[in-house]
Amino acid sequence: MITGLDHVVVLLDDIKAGAAAYERLLGRAPSWQNSGEGADRVLFSLDNVTLELMAPTGFSVAADRIRNVIKIWGEGLASICFATSDIAKMHRRLERVALKPDPVAEVESQDSVSGAVLHWKRTRAATELTRGVRMFFLELESRRPRSAVTAAAPILGLDHVVVSTEDPERAAALYGARLGLDMALDRSHQDWGRLMFFRCGDLIVEMVHRPVAGADQRHDKLWGLSWRVADIEAARKRLLAAGIGVTEVRVGRKPGTRVVSLRDGTCGIHTLLLEKTAPRAS
Repeated sequence: MITGLDHVVVLLDDIKAGAAAYERLLGRAPSWQNSGEGADRVLFSLDNVTLELMAPTGFSVAADRIRNVIKIWGEGLASICFATSDIAKMHRRLERVALKPDPVAEVESQDSVSGAVLHWKRTRAATELTRGVRMFFLELESRRPRSAVTAAAPILGLDHVVVSTEDPERAAALYGARLGLDMALDRSHQDWGRLMFFRCGDLIVEMVHRPVAGADQRHDKLWGLSWRVADIEAARKRLLAAGIGVTEVRVGRKPGTRVVSLRDGTCGIHTLLLEKTAPRAS
C-alpha cells in the first residue's frame, strides 16, 4: 500500500536562513516555493524524496500552532509523509488497523516562482495512535520538479530517516504489522543499542532503541536523516569549503557503507552522509 516516503517536513523560525542552509548542504536549488495556511514553504526534491522546509508567517491559528510546536520542541523534523498509489485503499487500511485517519482531502499548491500547479490527495493518521510521530499519506497527481544541482558532489537522495524509540516491540508492530513496511534488519549491539530497518520504497525507516532510564515509553521521536552521496570524500570537501563542520570518513554501521556526520548547518537535525561502497571481488 505504501510505495515510498514522499517527503519529510522540517519546521524552522526563518525560512530564508533554512533554505540557504539546505542549499549549501544538498548542493541543490529549491524546486518549489509557496505560502499559505500560516506558513512559508520551500521544497527540495531529490531522486527519491522531497525535503519540505516550513516556517510560520503572519498571524493566524495555523501560524500560531507552528510557532507553539517550535517553542516546545525546537526547530527540526516535524512529520513524515508516506507515498501511496491509491489513497482510498490506504485510507481503508488505516481505518482497519485503527489509526483513525482524517477524511481524504484534495490539495492544490502553486509555485510562487514558476506559477506551476501541483495537485494531490492526502490523509493523516491520529498522532496519539502513531506513537507521537506525525504521519501523513499522500497520492501525488504528477511528479514534482527536481531540484537543480548547484555545486559539485551534490546529495543524491535519502538513504534513511531515523526514528528513536523506547519501546521497540510496539514500534515494530506499528511500522511493520500496521503500516505494512517490510523489516529488513533487526540487530542489537552493546555500544549502540538496537536497530531495526524497515524498507520503504528504495530507502529505509530506521528505528533506534538506546535504553534511557525514565524515558518516554509511549512516544517515539523523529531523530535524524542520512543522505546518499556518490563520492563521500568529494562531498566532505565541498561541505568543509562551505563552512560546514564535518567529521572524518568512517565505516558505517550499515554493511557496505562509509559515512560522515555533520556537526552544524542542518537546522538542528542529526545528519549523516552515506556512500555505498563497491563490494569486494571474490
